[in-house]
Amino acid sequence: METPTWPSLTLAWLATIALLLLSHYLRRRKVNLPPGPKPWPIIGNLNLIGSLPHRSIHELSQKYGPIMHLRFGSFPVVVGSSVEMAKAFLKTHDVTFASRPKIAAGKYTTYNYSDITWSPYGPYWRQARRMCLMELFSAKRLESYEYIRREEMNACLRDLYESSNEAVLLKGNLTTVSLNVISRMVLGKKYTDETVDSIVSPDEFKKMLDELFLLSGVLNIGDSIPWIDFLDLQGYIKRMKALSKKFDRFLEHVLDEHIERMKGVKDYVAKDMVDVLLQFAEDPALDVKLERHGVKAFTQDLIAGGTESSAVTVEWAISEILKKPEVFKKATEELDRVIGRDRWVEEKDIVNLPYIDAIIKETMRLHPVAPMLVPRLSREDCNIAGYDILKGTRVLVNVWTIGRDPTLWDKPNEFYPERFIGKEIDVKGHDFELLPFGAGRRMCPGYSLGLKVIQSSLSNLLHGFTWSLPENMKIEDLNMEEIFGLSTPKKFPLEVVVKPRLPKHVYSM
Repeated sequence: METPTWPSLTLAWLATIALLLLSHYLRRRKVNLPPGPKPWPIIGNLNLIGSLPHRSIHELSQKYGPIMHLRFGSFPVVVGSSVEMAKAFLKTHDVTFASRPKIAAGKYTTYNYSDITWSPYGPYWRQARRMCLMELFSAKRLESYEYIRREEMNACLRDLYESSNEAVLLKGNLTTVSLNVISRMVLGKKYTDETVDSIVSPDEFKKMLDELFLLSGVLNIGDSIPWIDFLDLQGYIKRMKALSKKFDRFLEHVLDEHIERMKGVKDYVAKDMVDVLLQFAEDPALDVKLERHGVKAFTQDLIAGGTESSAVTVEWAISEILKKPEVFKKATEELDRVIGRDRWVEEKDIVNLPYIDAIIKETMRLHPVAPMLVPRLSREDCNIAGYDILKGTRVLVNVWTIGRDPTLWDKPNEFYPERFIGKEIDVKGHDFELLPFGAGRRMCPGYSLGLKVIQSSLSNLLHGFTWSLPENMKIEDLNMEEIFGLSTPKKFPLEVVVKPRLPKHVYSM
């Protein structure tokens, strides 16, 4: 047999490539993609995305409609920006879009996609979801930890009382109460206390959480153009690796202490969520074995998710109320009528505080913690609203745009809690006009805990104190810009002056 020559091999290779390109071209010709801007070579539509991607995409959706096709570098991205599209992606075709894209944040900050948020759809993730719903966030377990939430809220209120008439950065107080609640529930104690043997200081840990949420939501160029990923042009991967080392040092310390405490104790009863996870790791009946790195990834998820969402939401709520004194007046009238002036608000009271509930919903409408939710990934070809969504497409649901849809909301850019009074709209993933925690299979599994902390924090802060800006600031000086990451906190932390509004004895808790 004659040996193929180099020219004939080269010709064969070129013919094969030409056929592949032709078949790809013909396939694309038959595909009916959603409308969208024409992509540039290599970068796609990345040139149209600014420092606040949810706002850039909102502007594009005003031109191209509620379902829009973009290209981020090498990858197709479809954006849903209406109630109908949100329902299609998160409910009707939920299983099709139940996976996650593999991006640097999941790889480097969550032990190679081992957590609940970034793990791909499959047996491992389904098992994690069951663990969350049946054990970690069950109604019984959350109820058993109510005393922790009450104690930490009281500590926060005492700190604010001691800072009366002084300017304070509210986010610090809010993060402290959230972090302490989550630490005690998840880890069994406040590992961030200012003690000689503490593994990390409170300030350092808060900075780690801020960095985690920022890096989890950044538009990393390498995620869109993989062949230049190794260059790390923005320096994000370097920061992710450094952050991962800090978290791993902390989490290793936590796990070692828990394992030592459990060692040799027969029929050990779990005292916190890490205990529960470690018991799962020893369970031979699990569908997929939970490894040590999985326990660490889940623990990090529980700490970060529970801390950031509540602190960010309450800070936005107080910021909006400062601009609308009439909202504070209505809120305190309700609190004085329902709670009285001789005690603090308890979790069981929330159901009787519809105006406080309306303030929280209105804050979540205007300032959703994750304005485009966590991206999803199409597991197979699908047709939505007559358009073809191909397997491997990244899907974003822009709840920031839905919250500003003038066909849904009267005066959508105005903070107006009254719009929710008498309306049966909740935030639990059933009403697609308001999806702060997402919906469907990939909805935030800890939303019930986050909601409890938000409700308790805001109602007690409004009940216990009057709020004003420092003397050198006017209402029009209050900056309402945000920073984009996996969450969207205020760009400039809110500085406020608090004054007690209840009798003095109420503050001696």
